[in-house]
Amino acid sequence: MKVMTGRATRAAGPGSYLLVFLAILALSVVGAGYYPAWPAPLLQASAPGPVARPACPPAAKVDNVKDSYGTTVVTDPYRWLEDQNSPATRTWINAENACTDAALGKLPGRQAISQRISALYHTDEYELPIVESGRYFFAKRTAGQDLSLIYMRRSANAADQVLVDPLPWSPDHSASAVLESVSHTGRLLFYGRREGGQDELTIHIMDVDAHRDLPDVLPRGVYFTFSPTPDDRGVYYSRSTEQGPGVGYHAIGTDPAKDKVIYTGTLTKDKIPQVELSEDGQFLAITIAYGSGSQRADLYLKNVKRDGPVVPVVNDLNSLFTPHFGGDTLYIVTNWNAPNWHVFSVDAGAPALTRDHWKEIIPPADAALGDINPSGGKLFAMYTRNASSEVKVFSPDGKSSAPFALPTLGTLENFTGEWDSPDVLYEFSSFNAPATIYQYNVNAGRSDVWAQPKLPLDPGEFETKQVWFESKDKTRVPMFLFSKKGIPMDGQRPVVLTGYGGFDLSQTPYFAPSYIVFAEHGGIIAMANMRGGGEFGESWHQAGMLANKQNVFDDFAAAAMYLENNKYTNASKLSIYGGSNGGLLVGASLTQHPELFRAVVCVYPLLDMLRYQKFLDGAYWVPEYGSSDDPKQFAWLYAYSPYQHVKKGTNYPAVLFITGDGDTRVAPLHARKMTALLQASTGAANHPVLLLYDTKSGHSGGRPVNKLVEEATDILSFLFWQLGASTK
Repeated sequence: MKVMTGRATRAAGPGSYLLVFLAILALSVVGAGYYPAWPAPLLQASAPGPVARPACPPAAKVDNVKDSYGTTVVTDPYRWLEDQNSPATRTWINAENACTDAALGKLPGRQAISQRISALYHTDEYELPIVESGRYFFAKRTAGQDLSLIYMRRSANAADQVLVDPLPWSPDHSASAVLESVSHTGRLLFYGRREGGQDELTIHIMDVDAHRDLPDVLPRGVYFTFSPTPDDRGVYYSRSTEQGPGVGYHAIGTDPAKDKVIYTGTLTKDKIPQVELSEDGQFLAITIAYGSGSQRADLYLKNVKRDGPVVPVVNDLNSLFTPHFGGDTLYIVTNWNAPNWHVFSVDAGAPALTRDHWKEIIPPADAALGDINPSGGKLFAMYTRNASSEVKVFSPDGKSSAPFALPTLGTLENFTGEWDSPDVLYEFSSFNAPATIYQYNVNAGRSDVWAQPKLPLDPGEFETKQVWFESKDKTRVPMFLFSKKGIPMDGQRPVVLTGYGGFDLSQTPYFAPSYIVFAEHGGIIAMANMRGGGEFGESWHQAGMLANKQNVFDDFAAAAMYLENNKYTNASKLSIYGGSNGGLLVGASLTQHPELFRAVVCVYPLLDMLRYQKFLDGAYWVPEYGSSDDPKQFAWLYAYSPYQHVKKGTNYPAVLFITGDGDTRVAPLHARKMTALLQASTGAANHPVLLLYDTKSGHSGGRPVNKLVEEATDILSFLFWQLGASTK
């Protein structure tokens, strides 16, 4: 059964898919050791004749738009770039891309970068399967393919059968397939079609045995969860469309426009609904999260077999609740009275669902509990200890537990399996270990490899160590350092410092081809675990949100200073990278401490924190950041919002912004406006400010491998150019 983890509720922030996405775009390079002057070479004509390249950076008009927040007046000089479809904006985007292509296209080392990245990407790659009635459903991209196809195995070791092939859908392979859910019988497959990197999907339903799509197509929207009925007659789902969020039921073979509305309540656009159906199809659990990274999620239950009312289980507490069904029991994972989380069991069929009837079966531990997965008749509890995954296996009543050995420090991506089958699958990766799927047999207590990519690298050449440093307020913060064994720590190492620091999301060691390449050429990947994440429970999260957001930026600056003070690197060799909320992190860092860094890569970022809530999914993130519409919260945001803290004449680091029209989560206007402002303001003439703008790129990935390699090559060429790294 596919299980949406508790992290799904908490991870619907701007970076909910970024942990995977960062692995795809993670920075790596082979090097250039070359400092061409900029922008002078970009002013040359591309060929003899009257047509010349546009000036780089391109001219950008300056608005005189002013907004009043109480007694504070804020000027927005590039408000016009918020209009994504205006001719002026499109002309400016095209000119920016031309400048970026000219700056990066002929850098020495690009071919070697591309070849090595391609070799690491072009391997068989599997996603964690969904198992139903002994059938295994999974996405797989083979070494020679651009996109993942959806497959089925009729048993664990049977032959792979292609069910969905998206390669013919679009000539440039920008349309991709997403495996969403499978019915309990294994006869119905629910999959989505994604255009570019958009969050929105259209949902298709396949009759697996007949190998044909049904005429039912659920319309375009952001779909959070699916839960098919055990009789294959329908599916419950939660989604958000232009009309707002809600929970619906689709009867197979009927018009989706006539789907039954199960719950809307008073759901405003900042609410995130999720559903899970019990395996017997009797009870539907409905969770309503108050935004992402929030401090509240209500829980309701409906007896759907009797078409009973939607009954509140808990809707009066400022805490988070995540339901899971295991057999006849409803398990509730919550941080109510437990910052490190704990688990209760509830009889879903009991006439009263008051908290007096809850039974704590897994008490809080000294490590943060991320979620549980009821599979194989057991409860697999997934913890984060010192920013690395840890697992314990509990009996259904929680009375006994057993350790669960993982290969090394790293990231476990969830378990999947059936309640009444002893075979459970999970995915694990680390910096030098590509994502590998294991099958664990509950009876034997043993894990065996189910699918593992074969890559041209020797994991033994690399090492990972964890260090701790003090932040500005003396808080101790951990950081992972990944590098090749035996490199000299001479203060001259090129370093990519990265992190996230928000929405209760933990940064744990994961595999990225580009990390490997960066380390192969003497570089260090530094991953800091700032406050705002979930590495140490809800208290760690709250220490980096709302009024406490500055703690995250202070932690990151302290990480940079630790790397310099301990002779790993120096300011001329130090770069920072962040995406989404991590893009906000590096944006704030470059405006607060431009002297600490040589280069910045800022991906799909939030940067204008006074206006973010007005666009796309911004309303979801108000519980994490606050809103400038509230005078008190305006003061927090105005104190660090990167766009409002760019100062004319400052020697800023070189910056590469990355975004695209396909980002339907974080509005690309943030990167557009910040690019124009920094280009007009920086006092460092030899530190370029570039914008890489792909019209089909977005937050949700789904792009073909050739585009991933192309973009990674651009990023890494930029970094090694700016860091002066060697190709040898």
